[in-house]
Amino acid sequence: MTKLKLEKLKEYVKKEIENDTAHDFEHVMRVLKNATIIARKEKSDMVLITASVLLHDIISYPKSDPRSKNSSLESAEESKKILKKYNFTHDEIKIISDAIRDHSFSRGVVPQTVEGKILQDADRLDALGSIGIARAFAVGGAENRPFYNKDDPFCKKRSPDDKNWTLDHFYKKLLLLEKTMNTKTGKIMARNRIKIMKNFLDELKKEI
Repeated sequence: MTKLKLEKLKEYVKKEIENDTAHDFEHVMRVLKNATIIARKEKSDMVLITASVLLHDIISYPKSDPRSKNSSLESAEESKKILKKYNFTHDEIKIISDAIRDHSFSRGVVPQTVEGKILQDADRLDALGSIGIARAFAVGGAENRPFYNKDDPFCKKRSPDDKNWTLDHFYKKLLLLEKTMNTKTGKIMARNRIKIMKNFLDELKKEI
């Protein structure tokens, strides 16, 4: 019964989620893959984690939208309504919605529950590695940002400004994410993915 409930929830999300390249249904599935790896190591409740992942971006505004910083709060509130329809208990809904509320980077908080910690790690992992590079430039393209500042592409003599240049986002946020990971498994995965990003930057330095 539980498996069927999660399958129905998955189908609902697939139909409802916004078609944003960086936060589409494939993003949700990648985060679920990451969360599953971490949860198995941490011996956590996969039902709660799966539901949290499926609904974590049910409301997602573009980064340039002033409402963007409230995406996780609105997703948390929306998740409560959705989970009731799928007969999740009051306690389950609180754990899931709290995890969704606190997972966002812009919220600047460390989740209090293991489910929240795993969701946050799994979501941040999708901002790293090869897929993180692709997502960064996809968002930059959608926002019409140049790839880099031609005078100082790698932020050697200035503070990163990722509202104007996509490459600055690596230095403003992405390369710093490893230190924010909550779980041992998440830290290891993040470290490996950041190596990929640093190799990319090293190659880029030779090309521009």
